[in-house]
Amino acid sequence: MIAAADLESAAPGLESVEGGRHPGWGTANRIIPLGDTYIELVTVVDEAEAANSVFGRWVAGAPDGPLGWAVRTDRLDEVADRLGLTVTDGSRIGRDGRRIQWRLAGVERAAAEPCLPFFIQWAPGTTLPGHGHDGWIDGLELVGDDARLHDWLGDHHLPITVRAGPPAVAAIDVYFRERSRLT
Repeated sequence: MIAAADLESAAPGLESVEGGRHPGWGTANRIIPLGDTYIELVTVVDEAEAANSVFGRWVAGAPDGPLGWAVRTDRLDEVADRLGLTVTDGSRIGRDGRRIQWRLAGVERAAAEPCLPFFIQWAPGTTLPGHGHDGWIDGLELVGDDARLHDWLGDHHLPITVRAGPPAVAAIDVYFRERSRLT
Protein backbone atom coordinates (compact mmCIF):
# COMPACT_ATOMS: atom_id res chain seq x y z
CA MET A 1 0.00 0.00 0.00
CA ILE A 2 1.06 3.53 -0.75
CA ALA A 3 -0.41 6.47 1.15
CA ALA A 4 -1.18 9.41 -1.09
CA ALA A 5 -2.84 12.77 -0.69
CA ASP A 6 -3.56 12.73 -4.44
CA LEU A 7 -4.41 9.29 -5.81
CA GLU A 8 -4.15 10.40 -9.45
CA SER A 9 -0.47 11.34 -9.24
CA ALA A 10 0.71 8.93 -6.54
CA ALA A 11 2.67 6.50 -8.76
CA PRO A 12 3.95 8.32 -11.83
CA GLY A 13 4.64 6.04 -14.78
CA LEU A 14 2.41 3.23 -13.51
CA GLU A 15 -1.15 2.79 -14.71
CA SER A 16 -3.78 2.75 -12.00
CA VAL A 17 -7.50 2.16 -12.08
CA GLU A 18 -10.22 3.40 -9.79
CA GLY A 19 -10.72 1.13 -6.81
CA GLY A 20 -13.44 2.48 -4.60
CA ARG A 21 -14.37 3.77 -1.22
CA HIS A 22 -13.97 1.74 1.97
CA PRO A 23 -17.23 2.22 3.91
CA GLY A 24 -16.65 2.73 7.62
CA TRP A 25 -12.93 3.41 7.16
CA GLY A 26 -13.06 6.91 5.64
CA THR A 27 -10.63 5.90 2.89
CA ALA A 28 -10.67 5.30 -0.85
CA ASN A 29 -8.19 3.69 -3.20
CA ARG A 30 -6.85 3.28 -6.70
CA ILE A 31 -5.29 0.01 -7.79
CA ILE A 32 -2.14 -0.63 -9.81
CA PRO A 33 -3.10 -4.08 -11.15
CA LEU A 34 -0.28 -6.62 -11.30
CA GLY A 35 -1.94 -9.94 -12.17
CA ASP A 36 -2.29 -11.95 -8.96
CA THR A 37 -1.02 -9.00 -6.92
CA TYR A 38 -1.57 -5.27 -6.91
CA ILE A 39 -0.44 -2.06 -5.32
CA GLU A 40 -3.09 -0.09 -3.50
CA LEU A 41 -2.87 3.68 -3.53
CA VAL A 42 -4.91 4.85 -0.56
CA THR A 43 -6.07 8.19 0.84
CA VAL A 44 -8.45 9.58 3.42
CA VAL A 45 -11.71 10.90 1.93
CA ASP A 46 -13.66 11.43 5.16
CA GLU A 47 -11.55 12.57 8.12
CA ALA A 48 -14.26 12.01 10.74
CA GLU A 49 -14.96 8.48 9.53
CA ALA A 50 -11.22 7.73 9.28
CA ALA A 51 -10.71 8.90 12.87
CA ASN A 52 -13.01 6.07 14.03
CA SER A 53 -11.20 3.33 12.10
CA VAL A 54 -7.80 1.73 12.77
CA PHE A 55 -7.12 1.61 9.03
CA GLY A 56 -8.33 5.19 8.52
CA ARG A 57 -6.14 6.51 11.35
CA TRP A 58 -3.15 4.63 9.92
CA VAL A 59 -3.62 6.24 6.50
CA ALA A 60 -4.41 9.67 7.95
CA GLY A 61 -1.22 9.68 10.02
CA ALA A 62 1.09 8.63 7.21
CA PRO A 63 3.18 10.78 4.89
CA ASP A 64 2.90 10.09 1.16
CA GLY A 65 4.82 6.94 0.24
CA PRO A 66 4.95 3.23 1.09
CA LEU A 67 2.63 2.58 4.02
CA GLY A 68 2.28 -1.14 4.60
CA TRP A 69 1.65 -4.45 2.95
CA ALA A 70 -0.66 -7.42 3.03
CA VAL A 71 -0.32 -11.15 2.47
CA ARG A 72 -3.18 -13.02 0.78
CA THR A 73 -4.07 -16.34 2.37
CA ASP A 74 -6.83 -18.91 2.12
CA ARG A 75 -6.20 -19.90 5.76
CA LEU A 76 -6.96 -16.66 7.56
CA ASP A 77 -8.53 -18.29 10.60
CA GLU A 78 -5.45 -20.49 11.13
CA VAL A 79 -3.11 -17.48 10.82
CA ALA A 80 -5.26 -15.42 13.18
CA ASP A 81 -5.37 -18.24 15.74
CA ARG A 82 -1.58 -18.73 15.56
CA LEU A 83 -0.92 -15.03 16.12
CA GLY A 84 -3.83 -14.26 18.45
CA LEU A 85 -5.46 -11.85 15.99
CA THR A 86 -9.07 -10.81 15.52
CA VAL A 87 -10.62 -11.34 12.09
CA THR A 88 -12.78 -8.54 10.67
CA ASP A 89 -14.88 -8.28 7.51
CA GLY A 90 -14.54 -5.61 4.85
CA SER A 91 -16.12 -4.75 1.54
CA ARG A 92 -16.46 -2.06 -1.09
CA ILE A 93 -18.21 -1.65 -4.40
CA GLY A 94 -15.94 -2.44 -7.36
CA ARG A 95 -15.61 -0.65 -10.70
CA ASP A 96 -18.21 -2.98 -12.18
CA GLY A 97 -20.76 -2.18 -9.45
CA ARG A 98 -20.40 -5.55 -7.71
CA ARG A 99 -19.53 -5.86 -4.04
CA ILE A 100 -15.98 -6.98 -3.32
CA GLN A 101 -15.66 -8.76 0.03
CA TRP A 102 -12.72 -9.81 2.14
CA ARG A 103 -11.67 -10.71 5.67
CA LEU A 104 -8.65 -9.19 7.41
CA ALA A 105 -6.46 -9.91 10.42
CA GLY A 106 -3.54 -8.00 11.88
CA VAL A 107 -4.27 -4.46 10.65
CA GLU A 108 -3.69 -2.99 14.11
CA ARG A 109 -0.28 -4.66 14.40
CA ALA A 110 0.71 -3.73 10.82
CA ALA A 111 -0.19 -0.11 11.54
CA ALA A 112 2.04 -0.16 14.63
CA GLU A 113 4.88 -2.11 12.94
CA PRO A 114 4.66 -1.49 9.16
CA CYS A 115 7.33 -4.08 8.36
CA LEU A 116 4.74 -6.68 9.42
CA PRO A 117 1.97 -7.39 6.93
CA PHE A 118 -1.68 -7.75 7.70
CA PHE A 119 -3.43 -10.77 6.24
CA ILE A 120 -6.32 -10.82 3.79
CA GLN A 121 -8.62 -13.56 2.58
CA TRP A 122 -10.88 -12.75 -0.34
CA ALA A 123 -14.47 -14.03 -0.39
CA PRO A 124 -15.01 -17.08 -2.65
CA GLY A 125 -15.53 -16.06 -6.27
CA THR A 126 -13.99 -12.61 -5.84
CA THR A 127 -12.04 -11.37 -8.85
CA LEU A 128 -8.72 -10.12 -7.51
CA PRO A 129 -8.12 -6.38 -8.02
CA GLY A 130 -4.99 -7.00 -10.14
CA HIS A 131 -6.66 -9.59 -12.37
CA GLY A 132 -6.17 -9.32 -16.10
CA HIS A 133 -3.00 -7.25 -16.12
CA ASP A 134 0.63 -8.14 -16.62
CA GLY A 135 3.21 -7.27 -14.03
CA TRP A 136 4.29 -8.33 -10.62
CA ILE A 137 5.86 -7.17 -7.40
CA ASP A 138 9.49 -8.10 -7.89
CA GLY A 139 10.57 -7.42 -4.33
CA LEU A 140 9.76 -5.62 -1.15
CA GLU A 141 12.40 -3.87 0.95
CA LEU A 142 11.46 -3.70 4.61
CA VAL A 143 13.07 -2.13 7.65
CA GLY A 144 12.61 -3.85 10.99
CA ASP A 145 13.42 -6.99 12.91
CA ASP A 146 14.01 -9.92 10.54
CA ALA A 147 13.44 -12.55 13.25
CA ARG A 148 10.16 -10.90 14.30
CA LEU A 149 8.98 -10.81 10.68
CA HIS A 150 9.89 -14.49 10.21
CA ASP A 151 7.91 -15.44 13.34
CA TRP A 152 4.96 -13.37 12.11
CA LEU A 153 4.94 -14.85 8.60
CA GLY A 154 6.01 -18.40 9.34
CA ASP A 155 7.45 -20.31 6.38
CA HIS A 156 7.19 -18.28 3.19
CA HIS A 157 8.70 -17.72 -0.24
CA LEU A 158 8.00 -14.01 -0.54
CA PRO A 159 10.46 -11.71 -2.36
CA ILE A 160 11.39 -9.60 0.66
CA THR A 161 14.59 -8.26 2.15
CA VAL A 162 14.84 -6.82 5.63
CA ARG A 163 17.39 -4.44 7.06
CA ALA A 164 17.58 -3.38 10.69
CA GLY A 165 15.92 -0.17 11.81
CA PRO A 166 12.59 1.35 12.82
CA PRO A 167 9.71 -0.68 11.25
CA ALA A 168 8.79 0.53 7.75
CA VAL A 169 8.23 -0.40 4.15
CA ALA A 170 11.23 1.19 2.42
CA ALA A 171 10.62 0.31 -1.23
CA ILE A 172 8.48 -1.75 -3.58
CA ASP A 173 10.13 -3.13 -6.72
CA VAL A 174 7.57 -3.55 -9.49
CA TYR A 175 7.78 -4.96 -12.98
CA PHE A 176 5.05 -3.43 -15.14
CA ARG A 177 6.23 -3.10 -18.75
CA GLU A 178 9.53 -1.95 -17.23
CA ARG A 179 11.15 -2.10 -13.83
CA SER A 180 10.11 0.61 -11.36
CA ARG A 181 10.98 1.25 -7.75
CA LEU A 182 8.48 3.00 -5.48
CA THR A 183 9.97 4.56 -2.35
